[in-house]
Amino acid sequence: MGNVLYPVPVLRRGPRREEPLANPGSFDELHRKCKEVFPQQMEGVKLIINKALSSHFQVSHTIHMSTIGQSNYHLNATYVGDQQSSPTEAFPTLIGDINTAGSLNAQVLFLLAERIRTKAVFQTQQSRFVTWQFDAEFRGDDYTATLTLGNPDLISESVIVVAHFLQSVTSRLVLGGEMVYHRRPGEEGAIVTLAGKYTALKWVATLNLGYGGAHASYYHRANDQIQVGVEFEANTRLQDTSFAFGYQLTLPQANMLFRGFLDSNWCVGAVLEKKLPPLPVTLALGAFLNHWKNRFHCGFSIIVG
Repeated sequence: MGNVLYPVPVLRRGPRREEPLANPGSFDELHRKCKEVFPQQMEGVKLIINKALSSHFQVSHTIHMSTIGQSNYHLNATYVGDQQSSPTEAFPTLIGDINTAGSLNAQVLFLLAERIRTKAVFQTQQSRFVTWQFDAEFRGDDYTATLTLGNPDLISESVIVVAHFLQSVTSRLVLGGEMVYHRRPGEEGAIVTLAGKYTALKWVATLNLGYGGAHASYYHRANDQIQVGVEFEANTRLQDTSFAFGYQLTLPQANMLFRGFLDSNWCVGAVLEKKLPPLPVTLALGAFLNHWKNRFHCGFSIIVG
């Protein structure tokens, strides 16, 4: 008898289901991951006391004493509402900070709709207004659009308009741009900047490129203890270029955090933070060395929650 061939059924796969793209976030936070690695420069002694008066209201006192700069005191008050949009965001939020010179920095964040966030910023220098800014941000499923009005003045016919747009192209790639338009008596112009960010498993690369210059950053997480960041900035108007390298070392068993940086101007800085359980106290010791000025600055801060 000959061989009998039976038809083999063909297995058809259904269409591959792709995961929806996530929201890319705000344009101002493109380089945030890299900037968090760099320490904050501080000269002198700083004491910060935080006090939560209720679940919505918190105040903090900051005393900064320095032999190089001017010593000052800041009173900060924060109110957070009940409207929770994410684990890290709640609306409305009111933040106010005033110092001994009478300068005020105030912010108001309000959730106008489910996808629309608004923000108002006011800054005064003693009794004179220097900044008043209004932001409106729309967050779609995979894109973010923002419009900002800075220092609008109808009498002198001056205004600064900034428009941002970010689009998630893939789960790792985000592309977008920024347009800055300014107008004042005798001067008017606009600058367009393109932006992109690529997020991998352990690193993030970001680039802003436009007529005014370029800003690139690279963040890499080696492991749970070591993180590094590299930042490059070039300004075509000022004909200036800078490069900075920062690193962060975490010692969880000792509750210690060490940050350091080195830039192209031979400025070296480092900050050591130590948490003291069970008290909610954080000690931070910072030192900064400027090669060209041949000066050594030390900073020490105590944060009490």
